[in-house]
Amino acid sequence: MNNIKTIFFDYDGTLHDSMKIYMPAFIKAYEYLVLNKLAPKRTWTASDIKVFLGQNPKEMWESFRPKLDSDTIKTVSRIISNSMEEDINSSKAVLYEGSIQVLQYLKSKGYKMVYLSNSKNYYMEAHQKNFNLGKYFDKLVCSEMYGFIPKKQILELIKNEFPGEMVMIGDRIHDMESGYHNNIHTIACDYGYGSQEELKDAELHIQDIRDLLHIL
Repeated sequence: MNNIKTIFFDYDGTLHDSMKIYMPAFIKAYEYLVLNKLAPKRTWTASDIKVFLGQNPKEMWESFRPKLDSDTIKTVSRIISNSMEEDINSSKAVLYEGSIQVLQYLKSKGYKMVYLSNSKNYYMEAHQKNFNLGKYFDKLVCSEMYGFIPKKQILELIKNEFPGEMVMIGDRIHDMESGYHNNIHTIACDYGYGSQEELKDAELHIQDIRDLLHIL
């Protein structure tokens, strides 16, 4: 990792402790489905819900409730989006301890840094405003900007804007595949929301975002 010039960062489960705002938003949306007899009543745990984090919205609904019609998906998506945006704007979103410290350090070292998230535009923009992410990142990219195509394809489209060598840092299979597909280094965040199986082929593993202070 000594020659790294550009760092691509996943956001949820890597820098941002997403479950703080995603879990209550998800439960609100599920309650709507139950109320309208579109899903059975059930109790959700954090472990049940975390599997959806890191997926883009299209993937999430296809894996969660593939038989929902498009109008219902729009409604429940809006419930989730409105809930999370309200919580972000109310400063309820929480970054992992040390995230800002690490971003400041890497910026001071002269790395080019890119925010690359499987999210909607509003989500990225709200976080950018709340945490002043533009202060650290040279470019902020989310999947809605590219029609929700796979993250590995987005990275392929933007990587030539930046100097090599490069590393992709994230906590889900989408992040690791982005690195493998684009022939760049990978660092897996074992503290995030991915399984050991998803992350097993990463070059390096970290247990805390602050581990990057000793790697890069």
